Amino acid sequence: MSGKLKITQIGSPIGRKPGQRDTLRGLGLDKMHRSNEVDDTPSIRGMLRKVGHLVRIEPAK
Repeated sequence: MSGKLKITQIGSPIGRKPGQRDTLRGLGLDKMHRSNEVDDTPSIRGMLRKVGHLVRIEPAK
């Protein structure tokens, strides 16, 4: 695993558990359809696994 990932928030955190909301904030996402580029590390992959249903993941260009 190396490089960067582009993550885009596609689901609302309303009604989700606080841990999922905090994870989205930790990934740099705060509103729907916003994107952020993050390093592809094991810790980021774990965060993405927790909120995978709320984000779209693509390789960064």
